[in-house]
Amino acid sequence: MSDGSHLLIPFASSRDEGCAAALATLALPHLEKLLARLVPGALDGGEETHLSMPCERVLARACGLPDSDGRIPWAAWQVAQEGRPTLGAAWARITPCHWQLGQDHVAMGHPDDLQLDARDSQSLLAAVRPYFEQDGIVLEYREPTLWLARGEVFRELATASLDRVVGRAVDDWISRAPEARSLRRLQQEMQMLLYTHDVNEDRVRTARLPVNSFWVSGTGALPEPPPSGPPPGLETTQSLREAALRGDWHRWAAAWQQLDDVDCAALLQRLDAGRGAAVTLCGDHAAQTWESPAGPGLLRRLGSLFASKRAQVVLESL
Repeated sequence: MSDGSHLLIPFASSRDEGCAAALATLALPHLEKLLARLVPGALDGGEETHLSMPCERVLARACGLPDSDGRIPWAAWQVAQEGRPTLGAAWARITPCHWQLGQDHVAMGHPDDLQLDARDSQSLLAAVRPYFEQDGIVLEYREPTLWLARGEVFRELATASLDRVVGRAVDDWISRAPEARSLRRLQQEMQMLLYTHDVNEDRVRTARLPVNSFWVSGTGALPEPPPSGPPPGLETTQSLREAALRGDWHRWAAAWQQLDDVDCAALLQRLDAGRGAAVTLCGDHAAQTWESPAGPGLLRRLGSLFASKRAQVVLESL
């Protein structure tokens, strides 16, 4: 909606048992009042095995980006939002990361656990850059745990969102597509190269996790003409993300309570003032938007009837 405030809430729910237990004790009175006064839209269904998160699909469509699974061009979008030309090229996000070897699988560590600073990240990037360039990939430093990459290999390559993989077995999410063959080889080469790099030797010596691999996500090129930017009034909150990724459902519930007390309450005040409002709830599998009805009558009654369910029931369905 263009004239109202639209709150997009990623990680609003999860099928994790700990999340279900937290939801059973969580009171969200402002959210429930919102749902009782808004009209539900179509359910954006999916599976937890999909490469893109439901919140990413919703945000992509809102921004005029393609929402094909694993092919949302977030890296190219970031370049464009920085005011730089994308040159019609395909881009990707490269995340330096730590893969933890287990008894029967290799798990993706949370990038923040690396406590990687700019100096170490840039030193590692300088070491790996020649290997990427041999495969036609240009790397750019953006943040300690974010490099941008430009290369034709990313144009049609579907990749899993980093948020899908954190804390999980990487083998379940690595692309087996023929176009990803060079990237899988690069990952193997980088593991050997980084193992003895001075940065990692110092990190191990000082009890810090080594950077031993990288993750590719946000692949693709922008459509032509490129979209201008996010729609006005759209706000994406990240207040639930960190706790959900770490499975800290007590902290997640506390963050939800704060979100309900502040953001959801603010949307209610907009409705009370006769202004438009919308909220989109996103879980692991699905997302759904509720928005102001066009007017009184059947739509308003249908919305009220649907939302008479407790917030817990709605969230568990996502």
